[in-house]
Amino acid sequence: MSVQVNQRPDMGVETKRAPLVKLEGLKKHFPLTRGIIFQKRIGHVHAVDGVDLEIYPGETLGLVGETGCGKSTLARLVMRLYPVTEGRILFDGQDITHLKGGELRALRRNMQMIFQDPYASLNPRKTVGAIIGEPFHLHGTVPRNKIKDEVRNLMELVGLNPEHYNRYPHAFSGGQRQRIGFARALALRPRLIVADEPVSALDVSIQAQILNLLEDIQAEFNLTYLFIAHDLSVVKHVSDRVAVMYLGKIVELASGDTLYLNPKHPYTGALMSAVPIPDPDMAAQKKRIILQGDVPSPINPPSGCRFHPRCPRAQFPICREQEPELLPHHPGQVAACHFPLEDRAIISGEAEAG
Repeated sequence: MSVQVNQRPDMGVETKRAPLVKLEGLKKHFPLTRGIIFQKRIGHVHAVDGVDLEIYPGETLGLVGETGCGKSTLARLVMRLYPVTEGRILFDGQDITHLKGGELRALRRNMQMIFQDPYASLNPRKTVGAIIGEPFHLHGTVPRNKIKDEVRNLMELVGLNPEHYNRYPHAFSGGQRQRIGFARALALRPRLIVADEPVSALDVSIQAQILNLLEDIQAEFNLTYLFIAHDLSVVKHVSDRVAVMYLGKIVELASGDTLYLNPKHPYTGALMSAVPIPDPDMAAQKKRIILQGDVPSPINPPSGCRFHPRCPRAQFPICREQEPELLPHHPGQVAACHFPLEDRAIISGEAEAG
């Protein structure tokens, strides 16, 4: 069953525009230790390992990849929830990599996050009104005597009944809880919202409602989204550009249409071949690419191209010894591969099927 959401034309990215968010050589390595009292560092988990990325104002940048590739870690680095091991994060031209205290608190007004689990991300001991109104109390942007009215307006904006102001999260369904999370994220009128798989825990019919809500809110408040998801068909519908991540690195970046019809990296091609097609005849023609083996451990990632142990196009010794650079292939499309895929869609007519 495919998700039907409101369609909108691709924005395209003007290279002359300044990015809202810019990541330069971003790395996050988690230390591995052994021992209880005298802990000894024995290695690192290379969760994010050198990411360069730009997110432009008003666009939706989709981020896809297998579980464990570093998507959620990257999201938390952008939000400054994790300290950066190496590299820089720029927000609207300002280096925010090492902001602390009051400066970091002020930054929070412009950056908010929607979490994956609508059950775990809400405090069960607080009413919905208190949850949505908490940003107003923390940042003091609204007088205390007007917070209740603002919260009710936000609830109505995201499709919740304002009369349910005093209810607790357990009284709401999964889709309604995610709407509560949206209302909380919108309270401070941020410029950037990082959505970490916001619909993966919801039924398909509810997913469509939430995705339409995201698009409506984006148009109304001129928001910029970093949208992380596993469902590639969802990412295709909502994203202006899509970045593909593998084992801590970005391996391809392009506009949605270009990436889905003409992927360059073999890993991207395998992901795209897994996207279901509603037309049975076209689905029968589709060539499914099955990758061999498992994702290597981020504790000891492969040398050279990190995808080479599973890549059907790998050639040695170049793929094992030389790490490929992100190089342009078409306008707005870059990929890191020594032997990229040919210029062709995965199947003919897939654009009409999408």
